[in-house]
Amino acid sequence: MEKYKVLDVYKNMRLDKYLVAIFPSKSRNYISKIIEEGNCLVNNNPAKASLKLKVGDEVSVEFPIEKPLDVTSEDIPLNIIYEDEDILIIDKPQGMVVHPSLGHHEHTLVNAILHHCSDLSGINGVIRPGIVHRIDKDTSGLICVAKNDKAHNYLAEQLKDHSMSRTYIALVRGVIKENHGTINMPIGRDERNRQKMAVTRKNAKEAITNFNVIKRYSDNTLIECHLVTGRTHQIRVHLSYIGYPVEGDPLYGGRHYDKLYSGGQLLTAVKLKLIHPRTKKEMEFETKLPSYFQEILDNLI
Repeated sequence: MEKYKVLDVYKNMRLDKYLVAIFPSKSRNYISKIIEEGNCLVNNNPAKASLKLKVGDEVSVEFPIEKPLDVTSEDIPLNIIYEDEDILIIDKPQGMVVHPSLGHHEHTLVNAILHHCSDLSGINGVIRPGIVHRIDKDTSGLICVAKNDKAHNYLAEQLKDHSMSRTYIALVRGVIKENHGTINMPIGRDERNRQKMAVTRKNAKEAITNFNVIKRYSDNTLIECHLVTGRTHQIRVHLSYIGYPVEGDPLYGGRHYDKLYSGGQLLTAVKLKLIHPRTKKEMEFETKLPSYFQEILDNLI
């Protein structure tokens, strides 16, 4: 880790702003991720981005070396909802991983995007070019991709201040009595299973999900979920926590999670509202439920 002593000129400055100031070539979005992932210490202790620095504080930071990865373009069909010089709105199918990772070097959304468009934001590096926000492999629906860094930064700010609106449809197990509700419970890594997230107070972040009931069935409820925050697996974790897990969810669905459907969680991102980075006009995109999802609903009573 590289170490820096805080000078008087940076007194009382937030940690994230300090790092942006001394590393002007790094974006604020990238710096925030470095801090969130624990790659920055203040006086040898983990610190939050909002920490106010004092003169003489020792800031240690490590920028992970991005190992070269041959992310190749692949001619995979994309369901493009909208495209212009700044953004792409794509309806991602269930079963497709968003970006390459260990064990998933090919057949991802990024591989497909690179074949369609070589001009993408480089803020998230070679592995996640243009990816503004992610959805899980087995969650289908709308995702926004930035074609340049300026658009990426503008969209990332909307995610941060919650002005980007994302709406999901989920089929859950059990009949929810309330017509609408808010789940406001912090989410962090599950200490017993590192592949899962959990409602916890330890190393957790604020997580808020609003939901409205669309239709009740004999053993299930179809709901609309609005993300206020965007934590990993947020909707799936929250709904499981309150006793209404998403049908088909192998991680949080409990026993008999695949009774209705074995292809993954019945969760899809159906609406996306954002402010366009160039025109500054509000835009709203919408997609239909996938056919497999609709077929299951048609057979419920």
